[in-house]
Amino acid sequence: MRVSAKADYAIRALVELAAASPGPVKGERVAEAQGIPIRFLENILLDLRKAGLVASQRGSDGGYWLARPARDVTLAEVIRAVDGPLASVRGSRAEELAYAGRSAPLQEVWVAVRASLRRVLESVTLADVASGDLPDVVGALTADADAWQPH
Repeated sequence: MRVSAKADYAIRALVELAAASPGPVKGERVAEAQGIPIRFLENILLDLRKAGLVASQRGSDGGYWLARPARDVTLAEVIRAVDGPLASVRGSRAEELAYAGRSAPLQEVWVAVRASLRRVLESVTLADVASGDLPDVVGALTADADAWQPH
């Protein structure tokens, strides 16, 4: 899986909002705190607003805030809001694929890959990341030294 810059920035922006004090937060503040280009962030925040993950208010007292509690927003939701499905093959969902002959079992492999991604990304919330208290599933996977190898 490749995490797009858009998904990475979206998660980081929402974690920043999750950690902020109540009330609107200026997009410029989020961009500066996370090192995200402001123009890119504005487009991402628009997508997140359309997905119902952030709310916004215009004006001098305006800004952005989470539309739902951070503990209720998973990383999977954020990625889907900005990039679509978590895992696809050539733009198709794994359950829609059909392979012939010896390649037929590949469909099950792609479904398993998606399930593995879901297992992690649907268990981690914005609140988990903001607090640094990640779910056990993340700790169990990252405790394996092989997980840190770049292969």
